[in-house]
Amino acid sequence: MPVMPDGAKKPMATNFDIKNPSGLSEAEAARRLREEGYNELPSAKRHRSLLAIAFGVIREPMFLLLVSCGAIYLALGDRTEGLLLLSFVIVIIGITLYQERRTERTLEALRDLSSPRALVIRDGKQKRIVGREVVPGDILVLAEGDRVPADALVMSCTNLTIDESLLTGESVPVRKVACTTEAKMDRPGGDDLPFVFSGTLVVSGQGVAVAQGTGANTEIGQIGRSLQTVESEDTLLQKETRRLVRNIAIIGLCVSTIVVVVYGLTRGDWLQGFLAGITLGMAVLPEEFPVVLTLFIALGAWRISKVRVLTRRAPTIETVGSTTVLCVDKTGTLTLNRMSVAMIAVNREFFDLRKHASDKLPESLHEIVEFSILASEKDPFDPMEKAFKEMGEHYLNHTEHLHRDWTIMGEYELSQKLLALSHVWESPSGEEYVIAAKGAPEAIADLCHFNEAQMRSMAESVSAMAGDGLRVLGVAKSHFSQTATLPREQHDFRFEFLGLVGLSDPVRPDVPDAVKQCHAAGVRVVMITGDYPVTAQSIARQIGLMSADEVITGQELDKMDDAELEQRVRTATIFARVMPEHKLRLVNALKALGEIVAMTGDGVNDAPALKSAHIGIAMGGRGTDVAREAAALVLLDDDFSSIVQAVKLGRRIFDNLRKAMAYIFAIHIPIIGMSLIPVVMKWPLVLFPVHIVFLELIIDPACTLVFEAEPEEADVMSRPPRDPREPVFGRRTLGLSLLQGASVLLIVLGVFAAARHSGLSDEQARAMAFVTMVIANLALILSN
Repeated sequence: MPVMPDGAKKPMATNFDIKNPSGLSEAEAARRLREEGYNELPSAKRHRSLLAIAFGVIREPMFLLLVSCGAIYLALGDRTEGLLLLSFVIVIIGITLYQERRTERTLEALRDLSSPRALVIRDGKQKRIVGREVVPGDILVLAEGDRVPADALVMSCTNLTIDESLLTGESVPVRKVACTTEAKMDRPGGDDLPFVFSGTLVVSGQGVAVAQGTGANTEIGQIGRSLQTVESEDTLLQKETRRLVRNIAIIGLCVSTIVVVVYGLTRGDWLQGFLAGITLGMAVLPEEFPVVLTLFIALGAWRISKVRVLTRRAPTIETVGSTTVLCVDKTGTLTLNRMSVAMIAVNREFFDLRKHASDKLPESLHEIVEFSILASEKDPFDPMEKAFKEMGEHYLNHTEHLHRDWTIMGEYELSQKLLALSHVWESPSGEEYVIAAKGAPEAIADLCHFNEAQMRSMAESVSAMAGDGLRVLGVAKSHFSQTATLPREQHDFRFEFLGLVGLSDPVRPDVPDAVKQCHAAGVRVVMITGDYPVTAQSIARQIGLMSADEVITGQELDKMDDAELEQRVRTATIFARVMPEHKLRLVNALKALGEIVAMTGDGVNDAPALKSAHIGIAMGGRGTDVAREAAALVLLDDDFSSIVQAVKLGRRIFDNLRKAMAYIFAIHIPIIGMSLIPVVMKWPLVLFPVHIVFLELIIDPACTLVFEAEPEEADVMSRPPRDPREPVFGRRTLGLSLLQGASVLLIVLGVFAAARHSGLSDEQARAMAFVTMVIANLALILSN
């Protein structure tokens, strides 16, 4: 075995001792899942009992006033009225219980969706499953950016380092080694141990491990922490509403106190005065606001999950409809991420596989196909490498160009400085290594030390292929003596250029229409890709992107200062040859212009940009767990149209929330007026607590069932985005609510006055006024 330098990766062992190298069968996995249970920890939040919910309801100011009224009626000897009021508490507890259970079920479903994923080997095939379905004995495939789904024993690894700070508090990642003898799981901490633990993070490298403990039978389970939960947090709108309710409650308390004193002093009936004061307090207090907000946010997250978008942070519900710029990755989001080799170019000769799918591959192209496969993983997961393997099996099967029995001896990784990677293979002769490289054409040209003439020739070929919307890669080969130490860098090999490979990735069928919807809704779509500018422009034209002629490359970004970048991003919609590190600069530049930015990402290096964006969107299908945790939304199907649907739903949710708030505000005006005006005018009381409670029983379900379920407006995606700083109660909304409420108040007052003037008794006039208010309440629901 040769000496491996620090710059090259050591090989992954392939002869580890696993009783079943094909992994568990699906039937065996299902049996173990039934026996062991799901791979999850007990929920950190217990469901509140009926008694706890009832106690919570009684503690609310509104219901303290209600109980007080019931007690006063009993003190006055009116048992029927007093018991009726107290019975309403039970009804309201029932409504609250229903709403809370519905909210809990919604959040529980979101917690299940947010479970980390796991790549396992079952029935001899790699399969990505929900992390909670991992069972002891599963073979886990670990890669950079993954959360380890279970406590496991490492059977093979390549430069595997793990961040175990969650368990140990040590921020420095620890190095892992493969298990060479039988071993039992030990405690975390320290280098060169063959154990990985649930919840820890793969910082670099890759590995294969066998799950030993799941769920509560893990190290983190013993500590008793619950990681994967959808945390409830107060949004800006919730805080604003809470302040509003508090201020109104203080005003209501002061006015109610004045009413009690004035009523008692002027009429001498202090019990009736207390009743009038409590009635006014109940009328003034808009306790529905926080309830409605919580409900809309929870159900909004649930509705958005129905379009395959998981909401990880509640504030996103408020801002998703306000998005002004949507920055998206091309591959897998705008396209299907189903790569196939479409064209091969060798010595300026092009062979279009799309036109010759059934033909034999010319002998002159066999070598480039051979080395493109050698530069890929043996069992590829990446769509590009799958495309190379499928091409080889189709055209080179039963030839000497496929080397299934070769052993990989090392790997040189792709980096930001050099967008190419190399695999070092041991040849059967045992005399030399065979090195296969693939990567960006300019990087391969660099490895092959091209002169200017060669660069121009290659650039022309690349431009021709990229103009057809193809993703272009270069392929090269080299040989190296096995008696020497492998070099630290790829540059030290003497590479020979073999040619170019163009891969096609079809645009998703629904993307052009979704982009058109974004433009109509005032949302600018920005495409970010690592492909060539010409390839990016071709895709941009296919999907109907605006300003497709202006392209900014990663190299140009590096040369710009922040001021220049801010000017360029005002109109640019295509960024090509961009690295993940550039995304953060783009987000910050757009935010500096006052844009509301949504950014997609899937890799570890995308996490800072996802966290900085107003709405970070991680890819659920191909994204790393680190990206998912940094994001506010997770796109479960990696489909661009799902983002557009989330924007549409976000606008609908806010519209309906505004309607519900406007209705609540409007209906409280006549309730307050009919509680205060009779006291001032020395009329008999029109509204008693029982009337107000009855109206409350209409208001809450109306907001829950009617307004929350209201379909979107016809112009929801044909108007500009809303400013997120715009309050729910803008001047127009507030004015309309005041006008509606005042109109209802005047009508009810008119009915009450007319009834009294016509000689009806106070009870009859009160009944007519109350019936009028109920009808007007229903009219407000319909009009809003």
